[in-house]
Amino acid sequence: MQIRQYLPLGLAATASGQIYQGFNYGATNNDGSCRGYEDFRGFFERAKGLPGTDGHFTAARLYTSIQCGTSADPISAFQAAIDTDTHILVGLWASAGRDVYQNELNALIAAADRLGTAFTDRIIGISVGSEDLYRSSAQGQANNAGVGATGAEIEGYIGWMRDWFRGTRLEGKPIGHVDTWTAWVLPENAGVASSVDFLGHNSFPYFETTKANAIEQAADNFWSAVQQTESVAGGKPVFVTETGWPSVGPQQRDAVASVENARSYYSQVGCALFGQRNVFWYTLVDANTAQTDISFSLTPLDSATPKFDLTC
Repeated sequence: MQIRQYLPLGLAATASGQIYQGFNYGATNNDGSCRGYEDFRGFFERAKGLPGTDGHFTAARLYTSIQCGTSADPISAFQAAIDTDTHILVGLWASAGRDVYQNELNALIAAADRLGTAFTDRIIGISVGSEDLYRSSAQGQANNAGVGATGAEIEGYIGWMRDWFRGTRLEGKPIGHVDTWTAWVLPENAGVASSVDFLGHNSFPYFETTKANAIEQAADNFWSAVQQTESVAGGKPVFVTETGWPSVGPQQRDAVASVENARSYYSQVGCALFGQRNVFWYTLVDANTAQTDISFSLTPLDSATPKFDLTC
């Protein structure tokens, strides 16, 4: 195993002195219905109260700043974060064109104006997009991953954000982008790595079917992927923005989804990450409408009881 070899890198891989631990939260439930304030507040409180975690899941990563069901209203998760003292890795969706991205910017700036420092003081960083480069890559297109955005587009969006943030409460907040290591290492995306303050790293050894990927190889495969992203980061912080192992799902080459393997991955990878670098585990509750036959959640939607012991 290579876990301890990379821990010192993790200690340096934060954009501020504090290290955050949390989950990913989409704007919708897994049935496609919109999440509202009570949903986000309930999930943030559940995360903090997970048995065996000593209340350390105090952060949340979002994919959009727009409230589901509206065109440009700030997402209600911002207010829920204030009310539960949750720190936020803000997200803006960047694969739906310039008009939608402008709405994302307007929603975030409006939230900062309305909610003030109670909100902005809880911002860990701001991610321009999520896996847009992967979806636009040859690999993403071959996998029918959906609509993405090119490196040039993401660079432009980052510059746009920096311009619009000048003179606002958001000026100076770390700006980054989240993607897969396979996208980060592509030469055409080098400009994105140069433009950001931090790199978000998504990695799922369960899905890496081009190599041996049984649970016994999972930790080594994960850290190898982190090293790939760090190789193009230029010393900038690398956040682990998505990783996990499913408890239910189809076999992916050698990778078997089971509660036992989900627990093993959490123990080997999660416990090595927590407290060492910013990490957002995938996930507290399932919410991906495209993943109806697979479950990465640590808790069922209707229960706060974890599927396995979360003690490290």
